[in-house]
Amino acid sequence: MGVRRRCRLDAGGREDDSGQRGVSWSVPPRSPCCRKVTFVTAVVDRVKNPRGEGGRLRAEILRAATALLDETGQEQSVTLRAVARRIGIAAPSIYGHFPDREAILFAVVAQAFAELTEALHTARAAGPDPRARPDPRARLTAVTGAYLDFARHRPRRYRVMFGGVWNVTDAVRAAAVTGADAADLGRDAFTVVTDTLQECITAGVSTSTDPDGDAVALWVALHGLAHQQAVVPHFPWPPDLAERLVHRVALLTTR
Repeated sequence: MGVRRRCRLDAGGREDDSGQRGVSWSVPPRSPCCRKVTFVTAVVDRVKNPRGEGGRLRAEILRAATALLDETGQEQSVTLRAVARRIGIAAPSIYGHFPDREAILFAVVAQAFAELTEALHTARAAGPDPRARPDPRARLTAVTGAYLDFARHRPRRYRVMFGGVWNVTDAVRAAAVTGADAADLGRDAFTVVTDTLQECITAGVSTSTDPDGDAVALWVALHGLAHQQAVVPHFPWPPDLAERLVHRVALLTTR
């Protein structure tokens, strides 16, 4: 059963703050000085979550925010009102799960990094048996390829992950996100790259003597390539450019 609310509209029957519309009627004036007042009864079709299942609403808020971002490519489109309208709730209902818009965007970015981490783990393992890719160079190539694929297939989300109009530094300054939470963003995904490079060093197929530093260089190189391919898609990029980049930055041997 829907939730019935009564709210005021202006005389033109335009939207109120909740973004809902309905059929209006007038209250007849009782004296010449009374103004015409218009009311609306709005029915929201969304069924309330059962008690104890508030986490479901949080997930719905995240899905709605992510969909808005994917559809428009603009962080500005993710507002409390737009998210609430998309899932059929009043905007104040969001505050029980997220204090503000910045917190919603941070959660969207954190979820996107979790998806990237999963993609990198999958590429590294190449299935349930990690021995399916015995050559660590092949594993590193697979991991870096998965990174670039993620950026290619989720360009709008990727842009927000690595700094668009919204960025985590501003969110920290606004106290919407803690510094510790910001520092953890992307850490797990980066660890996959670092560990895979270390495997190459241990196996003697990389001459790197600074795995942490070279992993950072590789991470930055991948981001640069992903960004350039996104903004200049018609450039004649060499098909083996990613492989060349990985071999040189990770100092892989050819044997």
